[in-house]
Amino acid sequence: MREEVNQLWPELEWIKDRDLREKTAKTWELALEKSVLTPEDLCDIPFTLLCGPDLKVSFISHKRCVVHIAKESGEKINEFFKDELPVDMDTLLSGAILADVGKLLEYELDKEGKAVQGSYGKYVRHPFSGVSLAEECGVPPQVCHIIAAHAGEGELVKRSTEAYIVHHADFMTFLPFKSRLNI
Repeated sequence: MREEVNQLWPELEWIKDRDLREKTAKTWELALEKSVLTPEDLCDIPFTLLCGPDLKVSFISHKRCVVHIAKESGEKINEFFKDELPVDMDTLLSGAILADVGKLLEYELDKEGKAVQGSYGKYVRHPFSGVSLAEECGVPPQVCHIIAAHAGEGELVKRSTEAYIVHHADFMTFLPFKSRLNI
């Protein structure tokens, strides 16, 4: 399973801390083991079920875009604000890679093989299941915080700088699909 995770996530190599990189990859392995989805499915299914059946952007394309935007944002914040607003890049990258790992437990495949929200997903949203998976793999709390706070649930807590970056990278690549004007 590790080879498949490394193929899905070449960005894992950006995490300099070997232990954190290992725990991040292990979380994806665990999610895939528990999911009905395969690594190939992640390249085919839409990244969200909220934008209708015509959405062509795959789960993994969206997630990798979020990681790239978060990385570049963190680097620019470190460049311009230095010690005034330091961004821990390993924490940021791990959190961005893991933000939607819990979605693997939310989705089921219907009779036609299309991704739909499963019964588990109706009761437990991906920020919660993602934190559970990450904690089981020993991911540190500052990364679990990003997973927990990246979605709407994060409006109820005080976010770390890294959590703000992932939240905005995620929503800036989601909201235009959800509410774009077709002019």
